[in-house]
Amino acid sequence: MKEDAPKILESMDIIKLLQALPHRYPFLMVDRIIDCDSDESCIGIKNVTFNEPQFQGHFPGQPVMPGVLLIEGMAQTAGAICVNASVSGAPRIVYFMTINNAKFRKPVVPGDRVEYHMTKLNQRKNMWWYKGVAKVDGTIVCEAEISAMLVVDTKPAA
Repeated sequence: MKEDAPKILESMDIIKLLQALPHRYPFLMVDRIIDCDSDESCIGIKNVTFNEPQFQGHFPGQPVMPGVLLIEGMAQTAGAICVNASVSGAPRIVYFMTINNAKFRKPVVPGDRVEYHMTKLNQRKNMWWYKGVAKVDGTIVCEAEISAMLVVDTKPAA
């Protein structure tokens, strides 16, 4: 097996996600990752619930998941599989770099199960580019192209 080959990954439960990402409640926007093909593609799952803090003000009486949080969920999904694909033993952190061609097609509301379908477009050194499509019950609700950069985490372990 090649030393620089990405690690094999089929899924990530919440424990593995918490190890890969620095995000915590209330800003962790993905609950599970399934159907991984290394860092090439995967599906992130977000179960949207009414008790999330954004619904207190967005919008009272008619709760709607903010579009920016859907994009963040895509970025976190892609970031988690990038960190997993990192071949160095050093802890990595992902920085969100760009959003392009974002489109919001349908509101996401409490009770929905969002699937972030992420597909790698390109990778050079420590930079990754992904196309993301968010779906609820098979219907596209959001799409965007994003990029991220992986860097060594220089923060001392707690």
